[in-house]
Amino acid sequence: MLTKELNTEVWVISDTHLIADSIHDNGQAFSRMQKTSQGKDLYYQETVLKAFRKMAQEKKPAAIVVTGDVTFNGERVSAEKFAEIFQPLKDTKLLVLPGNHDIFDGWAREFRGKKQFYAGEISPAFWKSIFYKSYSCAESKDRSSLAYSVQLNPQYLLILADSNYYGKEETTEAPHTRGRINKDQLNWIEDQLKMASKNNLRPIIFMHHNLYAHNPAVNKGYVLDNASELRRLCARYNVKLVFSGHIHAQNIMGPQDMTPTTEVVTSSFCSNNQGYGVVRLHSRHITYIRKTFDMMPYLTEGEKQDYTLAHFHNYLENLQLGSIAADLMQSDLRKNHNSIDLVREMGTLFGRMNYNFYTGHNHMKPAHLNKIHGTRAYQTLIKQHPEYRLYLKTLYDTSDHSNLQVKIRY
Repeated sequence: MLTKELNTEVWVISDTHLIADSIHDNGQAFSRMQKTSQGKDLYYQETVLKAFRKMAQEKKPAAIVVTGDVTFNGERVSAEKFAEIFQPLKDTKLLVLPGNHDIFDGWAREFRGKKQFYAGEISPAFWKSIFYKSYSCAESKDRSSLAYSVQLNPQYLLILADSNYYGKEETTEAPHTRGRINKDQLNWIEDQLKMASKNNLRPIIFMHHNLYAHNPAVNKGYVLDNASELRRLCARYNVKLVFSGHIHAQNIMGPQDMTPTTEVVTSSFCSNNQGYGVVRLHSRHITYIRKTFDMMPYLTEGEKQDYTLAHFHNYLENLQLGSIAADLMQSDLRKNHNSIDLVREMGTLFGRMNYNFYTGHNHMKPAHLNKIHGTRAYQTLIKQHPEYRLYLKTLYDTSDHSNLQVKIRY
């Protein structure tokens, strides 16, 4: 048991994608990787995570749970650096689970000058060794995977599932995007749920892949291949809350059909605006609030002189918007070669709509949404890219539902 306190706070972060500073030289090859990293920041994550750890040392949540993709592409050195950064924590437990980029990822690389070199990958055994402090908190460990459970306090049991496909040895192949919880692990999860029921513990499940489809147009490879099996367990044992990551977007979905579970997906910590979740657990309810990390108070005086670090959210926003807009604009320059302004308008609109979805700020009044739909940029987008029509419609929501906070009652 991590704490005997009934009123307990836990933080959730996801998709930190750390690449250790020691395995790149900020050279040409690494610069190319940054430009193709889909809006992730690769340069400053050691500094960012150290600042986040300092905030945890000050505010002392009971635990920080990381829902996978701890590393950029499964570099062993990056996982070791992540553990080292959080090593000084005393009052807070770091609880990590792997994502699809962490275990035996054939894309693990280090970067020197103009070249990339293979980097040491992470085996399941190395993962447990690197994050031994997390597994030392375990109430139970699944023998068939990297899943484990932790009793948080007298009322709550945390089940950290391993939803990833990976092989038994190092590889040169791309990591799997899809996820699944194997049969043995499902049996172990059911055993944990039975134990929780018997001991009057409320279970909360954490995993990398999603239980629900958080975007009707784009969900292949994100929702568990066997989500229906886990949903049946959630229904049978009244699991009210699941946390996941993977899609890099902030999204909350309430109970679906016969499943009583609310799923919270916390956005990628290394992109957008450094979102993290604050989960407060009480005797009769749980609240989740998505917050934006302000790291300025936790930077050294020297770091504060760095313009990018001092304006980090602007930097992240420009990274994300620039990445999305650039991809679209490249494909439209030929179609609209006589109207560069229109291409820019389309890129800006597409980038902004995505950014608002990723950060959970995608709710607006119907009149405002209708105004967007009537713009030249939007009309051209759906005409020239019919494949985006459904996707663009799913990015905004005019209901009162919030993706930034939720309250679960018991």
